Amino acid sequence: MASDRHAGWIGLVYSMETYSILKNDVTVPIIANIPHSSTFIPPEIRNSLLISDEELERELLLLTDRYVDELFSSVHEIGGVAVRYNISRMVLDPERFEKDEEEVMSKKGMGVIYTKTSDGKDLRPPVSANEREQLLETFYRPYHRAMEQEFDTLIEKFGRCLIIDCHSFSSTPLLFELDQYPVRLDICIGTDKFHTPLPLREAVDQFFNRVHLVIALNKPYAGTYVPSKYLEKKDARVSSIMIEINRKLYMDEKTDEKLISFEDVRNKMSDLIHSVVMPHLIYR
Repeated sequence: MASDRHAGWIGLVYSMETYSILKNDVTVPIIANIPHSSTFIPPEIRNSLLISDEELERELLLLTDRYVDELFSSVHEIGGVAVRYNISRMVLDPERFEKDEEEVMSKKGMGVIYTKTSDGKDLRPPVSANEREQLLETFYRPYHRAMEQEFDTLIEKFGRCLIIDCHSFSSTPLLFELDQYPVRLDICIGTDKFHTPLPLREAVDQFFNRVHLVIALNKPYAGTYVPSKYLEKKDARVSSIMIEINRKLYMDEKTDEKLISFEDVRNKMSDLIHSVVMPHLIYR
């Protein structure tokens, strides 16, 4: 059985879409990027992992941004676009840089392809160059091609596009995290020096202050997602802001069950989109 569990998956033909694009009649140039909300691991890849089922469940509980797709559902409901990654980040993390030498978390064994668990145990056997390429081609590049296509379409139609990079975070630091400061506030706002407009950031700050949620700027996580081709060219038509929600606000972090406060948090995110983000796009 052990040889089956640790067998490679080269040759796997995987039929499920690695992402979903949620949109109706697109009337606003907003994209919600939702890369970490899925717990799905294809069986063939699960069989190659070195950890037990109990350890895997623990990792999924710690690493998954559960329910974030629901918390930010107002983006596609009001006429924007949501791109949701349908595979667990434990298979491959679409928000890491493809090249390990460019990705700081690769030093923790948690680059684009995780080789370590959150507490530093071996997650999978060494990944060959062939397996790495197949993982990237199956689970990484299609997501980024889809994101770029949606960006191109919105920029062509509206002349600009705003990314909301949607995440959640643990209320206490996890062992692999770079920021180990024990006190974590309600909301983390992540920014890019070029792609995050100051008026938008200030308006978001004011909104969360108004609804009595305490924010931290670029803590415990920094930055925000911008597709590579727009990031490299510093294309001013693309703006981006990351919003991370402390999980203790809406879920039980030990059981992953929603709290009674879940709907209140979702309503606040909807209010943010309607009262802050939309006016920013209209009057910028």
